Amino acid sequence: MKWSLFLIVLFQGCLFQENKNINNSKLGLLEENEDLSGGDATVQSNTINAFSLPIPRMTSQYETKFAIGNSLFKKNWVASPASTTARDGLGPTFNAKSCSACHFLDGRAEPFFQGEALVQPLLRLAVMGANGAEPHPVYGRQLQTQSIKGVLPEAKAIIAYEEVAGSFADGSTYSLQKPVYKIIEENFGDIGVDIMISPRIGQAVMGLGLLEAIPAETILLHEDPNDTNQDGITGKANWVKDENGKLVIGRLGWKANTANVFSQAIDAAFHDIGLTSKRLKGVNCSEKQVDCLDAPNGGEEELEENQVEKLVFYLRTLGVPARRNFSEENVRRGKKVFQEISCAACHIPRFKTGNNAVVPQLKNQTIYPYTDLLLHDMGEGLADNTPDGLANGREWKTPPLWGIGLVESVNKHTRFLHDGRARNMEEAILWHGGEAKSSKDKYTQLKVDDRLALLAFLKSL
Repeated sequence: MKWSLFLIVLFQGCLFQENKNINNSKLGLLEENEDLSGGDATVQSNTINAFSLPIPRMTSQYETKFAIGNSLFKKNWVASPASTTARDGLGPTFNAKSCSACHFLDGRAEPFFQGEALVQPLLRLAVMGANGAEPHPVYGRQLQTQSIKGVLPEAKAIIAYEEVAGSFADGSTYSLQKPVYKIIEENFGDIGVDIMISPRIGQAVMGLGLLEAIPAETILLHEDPNDTNQDGITGKANWVKDENGKLVIGRLGWKANTANVFSQAIDAAFHDIGLTSKRLKGVNCSEKQVDCLDAPNGGEEELEENQVEKLVFYLRTLGVPARRNFSEENVRRGKKVFQEISCAACHIPRFKTGNNAVVPQLKNQTIYPYTDLLLHDMGEGLADNTPDGLANGREWKTPPLWGIGLVESVNKHTRFLHDGRARNMEEAILWHGGEAKSSKDKYTQLKVDDRLALLAFLKSL
C-alpha cells in the first residue's frame, strides 16, 4: 500500500465513529480492511461455493462439526416410515424437502415464473383476530403446497405479473414487475377473501453468526422511531421471543421476526419441512386435515438435539466472501454515490461484533454487512399488508448487502427483494418507497454514469 493511501486510510479510521453514518467529508474513500466483509470470518472466494465455505482457521474438531451440519443442511428428508430412520420425518405437508432447497448453495432462492405453480416463494398467511394478525384457522401460518403420499397438499398458488412503467430524469425509461398472487385448488375449503398473504424468498445464510454477534445495544443506537433527527428515516427494532420465551431483538428473517440462528433453524425445519424437534412438536395440520393428522411420523423429535446443534453451528460459522474490485475508481465513485443519496442511512456499512460468539473468529470483528437490522416503512409498492410482530404491513428489515454481487455467480439468477420480483439490482432500487423514496428519487435523477457506478459498487459487495 502506498504511504499516501495508508495515511488517508489511517486518518479516516481515526475520525470514523464506530457504527455511525460515514462523515460526508470522507465520501467514497477507501477504509482499512473494508474488503474483509466479515473480518476474520472472511473467505477468499468468488466461485460458485463462495457462500458455502467455513470461516478460516477453525480447529479440526469444529471443521468436523461444520461438515456434519453441512450434510444436514443439504439432506433430502423422506416420509416415515423409512428404512433409514436418520432422515425420515418429512411432512405430512411441507414446502421443501431440505434446507438447501430454499437456500441453494447457501444463497438465495429463485421465484417461479408467471403461470407456474409456486414452490418458491413460500406464502405466509394471516387473518385479523381479536389480538391482531393470527394464523389462518384452517391453512395455518404458511401455505403448504406439497405433501407426502396419501395426504392432500393444502392448495396451490400461482403468480402473475403486472408491468409498472417509470422513467429517469434523463428521459430513459424502465419497467418493473408487480407480482399478483392467487391461491387455487384449496383442498380444505375456501381460504376466504380476508386472507393476508406475505410472500417470502429464501435468503442467503452466510454470515448469520456475525449478525447474531452484534450487541443488541449497538443495534438500538440506530433506532429513531419518532424521526427525531428529521431525516425521514424511522428505523425500529422488532422484539420477538427466542426459543426460551425471552423477549429479545429480532435479527433474522425478512421482517426481523426471528431472534437468532437457533430459533431460525428449528422454526424453518418445522414449518418448511415438517420436522419436529425438542421445542417444536406436533404437525402443521388443522382438524379438517384428517389424513395429515393420521399420517405416520418419524418420532416425537425427528430432528434430534445433537442434529440441531450441528446444523446451527454450520449456519453460524459460514464465512462471508471478501469484496472484489473494491479499490477501482468506478467502484469508489459508486460508494460515494451510495452515501450521497443516503442509502447508507439504512444499509449501514460497518459494525463491530461483541464477545458472545461460538468461535473466536466471530468475536470483536469489524464487519461490513450493510444493514441496520431494523424495520423501515418501504411504501405501498412493497407492502404485504401483513403485520408480523411489531412490523406492520409496510415495514421490512433492511437486508444485508454483503455477498449481493456474487448471487449471479452462485445462484445463477439476479432476482432480489423479499419476493424476488426485482429482476436485477436496479429494479430492486427502483421499488424502494416510504422512508427510502427520497433515495430512490435521487437515484432516478442521477446521470447514467453515476447509476452505473453505484451498481458497480453494489456488485463489489
